[in-house]
Amino acid sequence: MNDATRHAANKRAVVANLRAVCSVTPEQFDQAIARSYADDARLSAFHPVNEQQGSAAIANALWRPLRESFPDVERRDQIVMGGGWQDHDFVCSMSVLQGTFAKDWLGIPATHGVASLRCCEINRVVDDKIAEAHVLIDVLDLMRQADCWPISPSLGAEGAWLNPATHDGVDLDSVDPEKGARALKLVKDMHAGLLAFDGKDLASMHHAQYWTKNFMWYGPAGIGTSRGLQGFEAHHQIPFLRAFPDRKVANHIANVCDGNYVVTGGWPSVVATHSGPDWLNVGPTGRHIEMRVMDFYRVENDLIAENWVPIDIINILLQMGVDVFARLRHLQGEHRTRL
Repeated sequence: MNDATRHAANKRAVVANLRAVCSVTPEQFDQAIARSYADDARLSAFHPVNEQQGSAAIANALWRPLRESFPDVERRDQIVMGGGWQDHDFVCSMSVLQGTFAKDWLGIPATHGVASLRCCEINRVVDDKIAEAHVLIDVLDLMRQADCWPISPSLGAEGAWLNPATHDGVDLDSVDPEKGARALKLVKDMHAGLLAFDGKDLASMHHAQYWTKNFMWYGPAGIGTSRGLQGFEAHHQIPFLRAFPDRKVANHIANVCDGNYVVTGGWPSVVATHSGPDWLNVGPTGRHIEMRVMDFYRVENDLIAENWVPIDIINILLQMGVDVFARLRHLQGEHRTRL
């Protein structure tokens, strides 16, 4: 079996197994977890799930509570990628977990109506099972849907992330490593340009040459979505660079490419000192901040046309001294009794 055939088989196996985790009956749930994850699998997830070791812990910390709160949850995959990096096999996906929000989850009040969870995953695969999972679910966006927004308004637009414009994000039958390699090189060149910033002029990054004129940048809740270079700079890049002027790349967990799609991610992906002006309405704290980030890219005619960016905003704010879940409890009437 060649690499492309193996990566395509991995995509089919992981997608089928994770869909089953969402869709099987409660009596079949443990079996679905056992088919999906190795017994000693490790999970690195969004706050407050964070780090878990072993398939049972992953089930009890993440999937079982989620399914209890969304009993009819349906997994809708938007992008599925298979590929290799540093002698490991990966299946990476961007999905919507949609269902009836019937029971409070993570302290977020149930709406008893339809809600959608943005779910992004980088999974290292061994023998058709997930050995190591990195998962970012946009919990802050669920708070928005539950009408209990706990932080300052976003600069960008909030709302659902759209599917790729070309509607080709899910191909479970093939992998295109050659086209993927060209797309990955473009993304890496763009990243190098970002690091060339002179601290004064955005043009020093030569950023525009890597993107289509009207590219879509889908940011996490708290930052929001923007269109084109002007929107990207105004709604995300300038506020971020001012707040974290010394930001640098830290520890990438994968750089995977498949056809016109690329995913990069780190745990943390970026480290920086929060030393500049307000960011998300939080003044400079001087603290060292580590950021859990993934980037999903779609390349079109050798330019980046779309970029979906899950970030664990709640974890970043916690490092900056802002407990979003404490704010959520306060909004629901749990007032502090002492200073």
